[in-house]
Amino acid sequence: MTISTLDKVSLPAKQEIDIAIRSQKALAEHLVTKFETQKISIKDAQDVAHQIELPTSALRLLLSILGELASGNAVQVVPVQAELTTQEAANLLNVSRPHLVKLLEDGLLPYHKTGRHRRVFFADVIRYKDQRLQESLAAMKELSDLSQELEEQNDTHSLPGSF
Repeated sequence: MTISTLDKVSLPAKQEIDIAIRSQKALAEHLVTKFETQKISIKDAQDVAHQIELPTSALRLLLSILGELASGNAVQVVPVQAELTTQEAANLLNVSRPHLVKLLEDGLLPYHKTGRHRRVFFADVIRYKDQRLQESLAAMKELSDLSQELEEQNDTHSLPGSF
């Protein structure tokens, strides 16, 4: 399954943000996470209430979605096994398509072919993105530690009373 709507996401309007804020608060107040399922009531166009049973995990996801909308962020739900085009994967990683293709060809990111076209699983892209983030954080920590070490060395080599 190829996701073609990945680029067609728009930011929520002011009214949607306001509704999301109210809805998130209301849902959070009534969400009982110790149960596997929960019942909610939805009113139709004729104002008739219908009770629906949903998995608690789905309601937690809805709570997260409402939180993002309340913050003014666009949200899109993508199945973990969704197949992405190279352009969609590049967009998710915030890199150019040629750079992504190089990552694929170098074996840094798994892919498969559908006919002549490369496809990447959404889960693999997210896994790669998380790995890249962890490596960046580790490198920043290493630089910070090195900077602190150099600063301490400079402090011990300074002459008393000098600036």
